[in-house]
Amino acid sequence: MKILFTFYVPSGGVETLNRLRCETLRKHGVEGHILYTSPGSGLQNITDTPTYVTNYDEDISQILAANQFDAAIVTSDYLMTERLRRLQFQGPVIFEAQGFGTMEQAHTLVQDSVTYLRSYCQAVLLPPTSHLIELFNHFCPWLRQFIFMNMVDTQIFRHREAELSLNPILGWVGRLEKNKNWVEFLNIASKLTQLIPSLQIRMLTDETLAAPQERQDFKDRVNTLNLVSRLQTISNVPHSQMPYQYSMIADSGGFLLSTSLVEGFGYAVGEAIACGCPVVSTDSDGVRAFIKHNQTGKFYSQGNIEQAVQESMDIMLNFPLRQQICEQGVRLIQEAFSPSAYASSFIQMMNALDVS
Repeated sequence: MKILFTFYVPSGGVETLNRLRCETLRKHGVEGHILYTSPGSGLQNITDTPTYVTNYDEDISQILAANQFDAAIVTSDYLMTERLRRLQFQGPVIFEAQGFGTMEQAHTLVQDSVTYLRSYCQAVLLPPTSHLIELFNHFCPWLRQFIFMNMVDTQIFRHREAELSLNPILGWVGRLEKNKNWVEFLNIASKLTQLIPSLQIRMLTDETLAAPQERQDFKDRVNTLNLVSRLQTISNVPHSQMPYQYSMIADSGGFLLSTSLVEGFGYAVGEAIACGCPVVSTDSDGVRAFIKHNQTGKFYSQGNIEQAVQESMDIMLNFPLRQQICEQGVRLIQEAFSPSAYASSFIQMMNALDVS
């Protein structure tokens, strides 16, 4: 079985998912190839999966002809479903709902995709995320759905011996854009520094994906909040190095703060928890798969800065609760997000679509 996975750009959670599932599926006799229509920093993470970067019909046509894929998984880019058919791809096309952004963006994307999905797709693949399932039930009730959990690679994402920080670290992972809600993160960080003067702030981001105005707004906000001296921004950390970042945050006595408006899945949260790094997060739908409040992480209500600060202080100072949350979180990731379970579900989906 040979499968083509397509997306816009190799970055963020979709890049992680594409790479991990190709590596995992290979062990189960499925050969995965990846097509991106634009270059991105995530290419540094790919080592042994056939990967193409092109947005030209001629190139894509040659890739299709050379490989004779049995099926294609098209993530987010509904226009690609028509393109594949126009370029004479005959196998099943499965549209995948990942990386949709805010609720409003997701609503618009699904609504705009209806004509294409009706004409060119055989199914939709979804994580068990309520707002995505509801959107497809509403706009595409006729489209066959396959719903199963993404995977977390706990062979890589586990606690590691990392550089020891003398001060607690407040961590954040994401792009500088609206849905990741970096403004709220900085506002919470500012409040926390007043309570914990030694607190250091570490933001792991991909600066190549930030709009120029967003970068300027970010710098202005950091200056206004007087956070320059304690803030470290690190761009494009190789994925293989992220377990060391999460372990360093955990060992410092700090935590990861996720401020997203909405997440389809939220890889950064799951991978941090797998490394024993406690997480405080908005209840952004997709991360409910990882976080049970005060059991495997903590939630705060989006926009409620005081509550975010209260939960943050609790995760840092309530040591028995912190240890319990970390231990239960690691156990959850190991049990519920295994690569072998993903591979089994994926192959069952393919077989149900008469691909074997």
